[in-house]
Amino acid sequence: MATTTRTVEVALGTAGVDSDGRAVRTPMTVTENGQVTTLEPPAMGIAPELEGEHLLINIGPQHPATHGVLRLVLELDGETVVRCIPHIGYLHCGFEKIGEYRQYNQVIPWTDREDYLNSIGNNVAFSIGAERLFGVEVPPRCTVLRVIAMELSRIISHLVWLGTTCIDLGAFTPFLWSFQERENVYNLLESWVGARLTTTATRVGGMAADIPDGWTDQLRNFIRTFPKTVDECDRMLTKNGIWVGRTTALGVMSADEAINYGLSGPMLRASGVAYDVRKDFPYLDYETYDFDVPVGSNGDVYDRYLVRVEELRQSTRILEQALNRLPGGPVNSEDHRVILPPKNRAMSDMESMIHHFKQVMEGPRPPIGEVYVPVESPKGEKGYYFVSDGTAKPVRWRIRPPSYVNLSAISKMVEGHLLSDVIAINASIDIVMGEIDR
Repeated sequence: MATTTRTVEVALGTAGVDSDGRAVRTPMTVTENGQVTTLEPPAMGIAPELEGEHLLINIGPQHPATHGVLRLVLELDGETVVRCIPHIGYLHCGFEKIGEYRQYNQVIPWTDREDYLNSIGNNVAFSIGAERLFGVEVPPRCTVLRVIAMELSRIISHLVWLGTTCIDLGAFTPFLWSFQERENVYNLLESWVGARLTTTATRVGGMAADIPDGWTDQLRNFIRTFPKTVDECDRMLTKNGIWVGRTTALGVMSADEAINYGLSGPMLRASGVAYDVRKDFPYLDYETYDFDVPVGSNGDVYDRYLVRVEELRQSTRILEQALNRLPGGPVNSEDHRVILPPKNRAMSDMESMIHHFKQVMEGPRPPIGEVYVPVESPKGEKGYYFVSDGTAKPVRWRIRPPSYVNLSAISKMVEGHLLSDVIAINASIDIVMGEIDR
């Protein structure tokens, strides 16, 4: 029986924006056995004969599709978004006010809950700020362990973003891959500090615990296998016609617009601005690590995806370097004004007992002053601002959350797009509502 060979070539149309900022797409061509067919893209506007009254609808505040209790009030002309009004405050937690009634170490568990995908990274950031206020230096081993903690936290956050965004846009398999790797990181954190999601892993002046025996071997195994999963997700999505069509030319922010809105992290770098706190305002000796800062050019949903995937690879590079330089020694400062002395010394040495008693009963007391410390969290610049009046509790604790600032641009990003595109644009911001309704 004779067979025929069918040759089909598909050339995807390109997407972009016109001079007025409206999304436009070019046609797609299909070549089948030498015959070329041009498929015109769907119209981006509303046909005059179909114009009617505008419609108000709510997206959220239920969790699906809004990544938390976020409510988006959309004014629609047909399926085109005319206006978007975000409503927040459904989850208001009061972290900052609660922190004013807690000793510095007692605030650390609250930082877990600001962004549960970056809990150990928040622990580290808070401790860096408090230590700068106290004037305390941590040992070299603690510094390297904190770098490892922050990069593992970045990997967790980006994996959850990748998996849930795939679900939002209809791709299921990469969700399973990314969440499996996320589980592997949680296993590492659990064997280190005994907790998975909310770690409370740091203390002012050090860490709650050193890594156990054999832990570095587990991390090296993860570093060896994890890039294969990133490559699989890359092959599945980056040149996938559906993925490209659902993400290009959506939520475009130029470099100037991104700066004016105060965006940071992947949201800013996708617009072509190579700002990374680890490079521009180094901490934890990040200036001594060899890693690249990925940037995009179009500032759309697709570029934000590319930036985050590349950051997964760069975090793996940093983890490998940190393991190679991990020194021995203690993980906590020897300054017993902020770190409890060992129990055997507290029970045998009077001065150590006094330090132990005063810390437990009164808490460490920093000098009078104020300090702001920024770090590069997975979602952007996370800043902690402390004001001390010399007592054991901060008289003022303020958080600069990247999710809150980045979300402010959603109204601008979704206007002129279709209703279905709102989900993709909102997902690309990568928000956690605990960080917004802090």
